Amino acid sequence: MTTTFDNIWPLADKAEGWCSEGQARALWHLASAVNSPGTIVEIGSYRARSLQILASAAAQGVDVVAIDPHGGNDRGPQQWTGTAEEGNEDSERFWANLTAAGLTDRISHIRSRSQAAHDDVGNVDFLYIDGAHGFGPARDDLVRWGAKVNDGGSMAVHDCFSSVGVTLALMTTTFVSGRWRFVGRERSLAWFERADLAPRQRVTNALRQATSLPWFATNLVRKALIATRISKADWPY
Repeated sequence: MTTTFDNIWPLADKAEGWCSEGQARALWHLASAVNSPGTIVEIGSYRARSLQILASAAAQGVDVVAIDPHGGNDRGPQQWTGTAEEGNEDSERFWANLTAAGLTDRISHIRSRSQAAHDDVGNVDFLYIDGAHGFGPARDDLVRWGAKVNDGGSMAVHDCFSSVGVTLALMTTTFVSGRWRFVGRERSLAWFERADLAPRQRVTNALRQATSLPWFATNLVRKALIATRISKADWPY
């Protein structure tokens, strides 16, 4: 039976993580557009929630590479540090979720930080970044891993206009770069096409991304209210 998004989403939705159904559907379409032979890379897989979507959508002959150190840190909102035991638990759940979905033979896992894994992967056709959210690591992923994406390829970034570090990294890269055409956004997931933009196109491209900044400001207020326990709303992503 051919796997469809509607087939895999109920299973992926059982895995812990912060990818919404709308975001997963966007990832499905981006991953399914990669032709064989091609390569899909996910930076930051946690417990394989979104990875199940990418691996299911990928055509036969497309390599799917997951990069995550499973070090127990940067595992979610307001959790920047963790323990080796938490990281090992994440790794166990990662493989258990892939096994339940019958996808263990569809992916390669590099248990390493993205900065250290850079030389382990060649060119990329679709890059999904959901790694460390601090400004430095996020910008490094956008610049160094983004440079691996082939012409006409795509890049999606999670926690855009939600995380301060990721948003600042975008403002210093995709906002001003002539390399990435902004295509769309689903909540905090934004995606881009690798394209060479003329100067006028670059201005338009920056302005289109800037329209999400009011949503970003709203998210900062929401986070402040949640952090101070004034609000019990879900963390915005």
